[in-house]
Amino acid sequence: MIIYPDIELQKGHCVNLRRGRADAPVVYDVDPVKAARDFAKQGAEWLHVVDLDAVFNDGDNAAVIEEIIRKAGCPVQVGGAIRSMERVHQWIEAGAGRVVIATAAVKYPHLVREAATAYPGQVVVSIDARGGKVVVEGWREATIFTPVDFAREFEDVPLAAIIYTDIDRDDDEPESSLSHTTELAAAVKTPVIASGVVKSLQDISVLLLLQNISGAITSRALFGGAFTLAEAIALAREPVPEPAPFL
Repeated sequence: MIIYPDIELQKGHCVNLRRGRADAPVVYDVDPVKAARDFAKQGAEWLHVVDLDAVFNDGDNAAVIEEIIRKAGCPVQVGGAIRSMERVHQWIEAGAGRVVIATAAVKYPHLVREAATAYPGQVVVSIDARGGKVVVEGWREATIFTPVDFAREFEDVPLAAIIYTDIDRDDDEPESSLSHTTELAAAVKTPVIASGVVKSLQDISVLLLLQNISGAITSRALFGGAFTLAEAIALAREPVPEPAPFL
């Protein structure tokens, strides 16, 4: 399983949004490019970088992300308001290893197919869900789709992965669990990257046991010091024992 350090950018700063609130970010006192290079030095196989200003239609952090791509030392998966083939082309040409399509996957599903056809294995669909329904526009708009039904729309598309964010779990809702992540991963053939569920090393241990989980994105726990990236990577690389046969 691959651990993806998550660098979320707002006005050039590394931040994290509690409950998706762009007006009250947790700001980390670290240079984004330095953070990216440090993660690579600790063994990161991929970085996940999100332009929150682009998501919320409040400018962009393209210059910073391009510098991260050039200097990080490992592949970068870029997300944030990628809603046209022009933007897909721009990021791939800028050196992004993958592009992440979120809201546009719901509103313009043909874009996912076109992008994945042009760049097979370099396109990721991001599915955010709250209360069992897919949400878009930075978690502000609910749709009628369940995560599983929506994910299955792209079963024949050559995606690199599906990112699944369980917002209820991310928000620490009392009754939240890994059940929704488990259900989605088991229902599709595309590898699933879990997001919003890693708060401790124990969560990584649990994800290792789940079917079709290829990776985990972590931001708040990593920047907050709950564990180091090196610890998370070492755990994610541990062999998972085969289940005992039924007698």
